Amino acid sequence: MCQDCGCSDIPEGMVKIHSHDSHDHAHAHSHDHAHAHAHPHDHRHEPIALERDRRTISITQSILAQNDRLAERNRGYFMAKGIIVLNMLSSPGAGKTALLERTMTELRDRHKSAIIVGDLATDNDAQRLRRSGAEVIQITTGSVCHLEAEMIANALKQMHLDDVKLLAIENVGNLVCPAAYDLGENLRVVVFSVTEGEDKPLKYPIMFKTADIVLISKIDLAEAVEFNRELALHNIHQIAPQAKILEVSSKTGLGMEDWCQFICDSLVTYPTLIFSVNKK
Repeated sequence: MCQDCGCSDIPEGMVKIHSHDSHDHAHAHSHDHAHAHAHPHDHRHEPIALERDRRTISITQSILAQNDRLAERNRGYFMAKGIIVLNMLSSPGAGKTALLERTMTELRDRHKSAIIVGDLATDNDAQRLRRSGAEVIQITTGSVCHLEAEMIANALKQMHLDDVKLLAIENVGNLVCPAAYDLGENLRVVVFSVTEGEDKPLKYPIMFKTADIVLISKIDLAEAVEFNRELALHNIHQIAPQAKILEVSSKTGLGMEDWCQFICDSLVTYPTLIFSVNKK
């Protein structure tokens, strides 16, 4: 996970947040995770390996504890605003951006929406998503392979959320590290394309265990890639029995009505909607 591989040690100024009007806003990701202070100094009589293990555990707890506190603050803000928040996650190439563009386009006459896009580099996805009519803010993470609650909080400062009812967060394409980071969302949406193989939920169980809904995307290609639908559904149910499953195609529109209706129903039932938390 990120807290072990080191990508959470974010250099000051690396993460940048861009609005539609300006692309030179740089927001330093607060570096008060106390990375340097977690090193125990009284280790003269302890084996080096034991000291390293202790330091890793301490840093990990510090990173995730702070993120969870900031996520709760985000969640309170969204609740006060009456905004439903979707955290959209997938591996690269699963079709998140195309799905979001079609979703926001179909919903724009019914609900005012906004999008936060996370990517390692470029604002290509943000430019595409602006065609839907939604306000879009880009977070460029550099080498960081996930979004964090603080990044979302900084992005919110640049957004105009009056009358917005739906906020979609397109997370960085990665099925590992983002699973550990609560952003303050209501619903965690995992997008899983038919081109990735039926065993994807078995290979990335932590991500699927945290899902509130799984969208099987690119369903129009199922026959061409010999997708085993029954096996895929079995694997999802095995790993994520709590998750609602919908099959969609952003290209043909298949299943999009059910997906959009699910979102609209969630908006109607708000604020009784159960807020998503990491199901570790």
